[in-house]
Amino acid sequence: MKLFDPTSKPVERAVELAPRPTSLQGLRLGLVDNTKFNSDTLLTRLAERLARRHGMTVMLTSRKRSPSHEIDEAAVRALRKQADFVVSGIGD
Repeated sequence: MKLFDPTSKPVERAVELAPRPTSLQGLRLGLVDNTKFNSDTLLTRLAERLARRHGMTVMLTSRKRSPSHEIDEAAVRALRKQADFVVSGIGD
């Protein structure tokens, strides 16, 4: 009998994180709705709170086709151009 071991070692790779803003005051906010239940509600409430506390403005909201899909390149370019800070929402 042959057995297949599907496990593998974790692959380590360098990840370059985006620099964190020194302040959230007045930043342009981009939102990514992943289409899970309540994702839109979570993002709306978060955006309202960020607007009250930091004067942030929602500039763009992108909605994914499904939770397992990424947003398309055009949406990524738009977020890079129009937003200083992006939040990707989860739901459930």
